[in-house]
Amino acid sequence: MNKGFLSIVLHAHLPYVRHPEYDGFFEENWLFEAITECYVPLLAMLDRLQADDIEYRLTLSLSPTLITLLGDELLQRRYLKHLHRLLELADKEIERTREQPEFHRLALFYRRLFGDTQRIYQEQYHGDLLAAFKKHRDAGNLELITTAATHGFLPLLNNSETAVRCQIDTGIDTFEEAFAIKPDGFWLPECGYYPGLEESLKEAGVDYFFVDSHGLNDASETPRRGVYAPLDCGNGVCAFARDPQSSSQVWSAEQGYPGDAVYREYYRDIGFDLALDYISPYILDGKTRINTGIKYHRVTGAGADKRIYQSDVAAAKAKEHAADFISQRLRQVDRLNEEMDRPPLIVAPYDAELFGHWWFEGPQWLEQVLRLAAEEENGIQLQTCRDYLSRYPEQQQATPSASSWGEQGYSSYWLNDHNDWIYPLIHRAAADMEKLADDLQGLAVTDLQRRALNQALRSVLLAQASDWPFIMKSGTDVEYACKRITDHLARFNYLRDCIRKNRIDERYLTALEIMDDIFPFIDYRSYQPAAGF
Repeated sequence: MNKGFLSIVLHAHLPYVRHPEYDGFFEENWLFEAITECYVPLLAMLDRLQADDIEYRLTLSLSPTLITLLGDELLQRRYLKHLHRLLELADKEIERTREQPEFHRLALFYRRLFGDTQRIYQEQYHGDLLAAFKKHRDAGNLELITTAATHGFLPLLNNSETAVRCQIDTGIDTFEEAFAIKPDGFWLPECGYYPGLEESLKEAGVDYFFVDSHGLNDASETPRRGVYAPLDCGNGVCAFARDPQSSSQVWSAEQGYPGDAVYREYYRDIGFDLALDYISPYILDGKTRINTGIKYHRVTGAGADKRIYQSDVAAAKAKEHAADFISQRLRQVDRLNEEMDRPPLIVAPYDAELFGHWWFEGPQWLEQVLRLAAEEENGIQLQTCRDYLSRYPEQQQATPSASSWGEQGYSSYWLNDHNDWIYPLIHRAAADMEKLADDLQGLAVTDLQRRALNQALRSVLLAQASDWPFIMKSGTDVEYACKRITDHLARFNYLRDCIRKNRIDERYLTALEIMDDIFPFIDYRSYQPAAGF
């Protein structure tokens, strides 16, 4: 008997990091690591579930920048070169560890893992992971949705309705071009919401979106069903909220599953542990130490005291934690059923890259969760938010409160002393772009001018990405984040001046089009204040 619903939502996103002007680039490894450690393992999991006829429901949000990166032929070729280096390094490790049985066993484990990754990526899906996700969407188990064009943090772009609308519309257009359908749902970047945003979503054809728990709890009217049912924002667009209990079990540094002592330690990697002359052929410049993906230790202990990783023990623990997760959800819905007039919906959204990248055993845990939830006797039914709205079309009407996820829950991670300098510059570029589009409304433009205008708009969108202020606050790669914003703004300012003076250098424009090769069907006229075309 069904007692409640569980909706697991994974949000997969990476910023647009692509550097054809270099033979290789460090930050492109972000994509390569995510493919190896997250996206391919997730697809392998979905393949196994399909082969076993498991009737699961899962939602995956793919950001437009990630969609573009996964479909990029240059990056596909570079990823294969990266994968071949991993295979070579694993072979080298097998030889090096022959007299160290525990390490040797793990070296063999990684060689099999990388070999399986190559088979799935190159032989099974021919480098086209978008087609792989689409296959599972078409099979009826996986719901695909998307987010804003460059993951722009919409509450801080809200000084311009045009800027918000273009982020939303361009994101949806990119998704539709990749998958030949419009998404029903929309992931607000960083769960950033402000009252009125639902109107832009409605115009874009979106049916639902997600907020953090306090976005619903502090709504204009108290939600009668708490965070366990959506709110209709008053225009038919519904807001679903993150369940704090299921979230803390996975995210919490103190209480979350990934911190268990038997799981693999992310921060111990042979790229830092072994001699530089040994590891140098497998890092970008031969001298800067980076993670290779081969990690021999588990979470327990600190520094040199960490114990050797045991993959079989960790896999068993992942199954144990999956059973605990389902058990706790059942106890949760039992409590909620006593006070609700319909079965509760538990919405559990997570960053997809947590699964496999930060939490190596995450895909194993997720697979077991989906298998257990698919068993009728468990009493909890997997649903997407689209499924829920079909089942319960009438919702309480209220307006969520302004909110985000992250530290303090009200945008502070994206606006603070570390990154506040960027917003006057970004807002000025957006205003200049809007004026350019407005001034040229109704006028004939040449093909060269049109190309320059479209490229200028790409630069504005890329400068608006939420990733760069996030990195500035976290302090992980600040120099690169600052350079990305200043480069995109400099490119926009250059193009704006060339357009205004009608002195467009086609060779330089072509170079910018090659470097920022994203949103091929973008039309600068979408930045006119009234979207009038």
